[in-house]
Amino acid sequence: MKTFTNFSFHMYTEILFGRNTETEVARLIRKYGGTKVMLVYGGGSIKKIGLYDTVAAALSGGGIPFVELGGVQPNPRRSLVEKGLKTAQAEGVDFLLGVGGGSAIDTAKAIALGLANDGNYWQFYSGTKAEKMAPVGTIHTIAAAGSETSGSSVLLNDIGDRHKRGFTYVACRPVFAIMNPALTCSVSRYQTGAGSADIFAHTVSRYFTASSSRLGDEYCEGTLRTVVKYAPVACANPNDYEARAELMLAGSFSHNDVTGIGRADPARGGEHGLEAQLSGTYDTAHGAGLAVVMPAWLQYITDHGTPEQAARVAQFGVKVFGADPDMGDVKATANDGLKRFRAWLSAIGMPLTLKELGVPKEDLRALVDKCNCGPDGILRGYMDLDKNAVAAIFSSVLE
Repeated sequence: MKTFTNFSFHMYTEILFGRNTETEVARLIRKYGGTKVMLVYGGGSIKKIGLYDTVAAALSGGGIPFVELGGVQPNPRRSLVEKGLKTAQAEGVDFLLGVGGGSAIDTAKAIALGLANDGNYWQFYSGTKAEKMAPVGTIHTIAAAGSETSGSSVLLNDIGDRHKRGFTYVACRPVFAIMNPALTCSVSRYQTGAGSADIFAHTVSRYFTASSSRLGDEYCEGTLRTVVKYAPVACANPNDYEARAELMLAGSFSHNDVTGIGRADPARGGEHGLEAQLSGTYDTAHGAGLAVVMPAWLQYITDHGTPEQAARVAQFGVKVFGADPDMGDVKATANDGLKRFRAWLSAIGMPLTLKELGVPKEDLRALVDKCNCGPDGILRGYMDLDKNAVAAIFSSVLE
């Protein structure tokens, strides 16, 4: 029997989707009250594809002054937020525009939090609930993190303990998201695969919850099948607009609460808690780390979870990967699905072991110790994991 729970649902961000929509950026900034903008971006990719020039021209043509903060890195750094916040405060910035990947958007959100809260943004990465944020708009160039329509942000604390910390708050959703799939065509095969794994994980974390609904399951399974179908297409043919468009939509809708409808259980998923400090410590692509831990985590649930949990993994395999549904042997069905899951990840160029990520097996104990467990040593999720379980999961994918 399905367990229905009370839940809240927020659909806040305005989406402008399609070719050349980035030319509308000045109009949207004006619509949401922006008068002076900080343009936040990463390396040189937005300049190579001409997006920087388009945005700069649109802002100038719209009479909107702007200052820049470039240099955002994957696994975005707190130190750059500190620098950007000081500049934004000194320059009288009242609107943040994140252009590029999820790291640029997450950095923009952190600065926006600082502007709205007397410079004190780090408290929100340490458990304090955020109630207000300066407006943020986005133009993203990779389908992956989903930060463009979610209330989430993650930072690497490079001026402290070097842990990655994040949050999800309603107040931290961007006011608009400009989505032009053509802007993602220059993304490399590896990053396309990593982004697809990230999208997949955001949906998986909502699929594996104690509470569920049929409609929520259908949303999740449809999103997962979409990623399974179109990620290999985009990897093989980077200029396939249909594939890029489907992945871009899946990236946003995997993380803006639609796939979580009917679910209010905070103990969901678990794959992100396992991965967070992998990318934080080794500076690997977040999606690549998720590709390693997701099948291992689901395998552990199949082997050590309750019959209901194993059946959930089996349902995932059947509905998403077309596993043979032998419900007389639920674990066999689950294992067939996980075999297909690993094959798909490999087909889109993702690693399946810590060795492939460049993680030495000698670091296993330190990795377990840094895992995002609670004060009691338990990683809460669909299946609560103690340190021994975490060690077993990581050990299963050492090499």
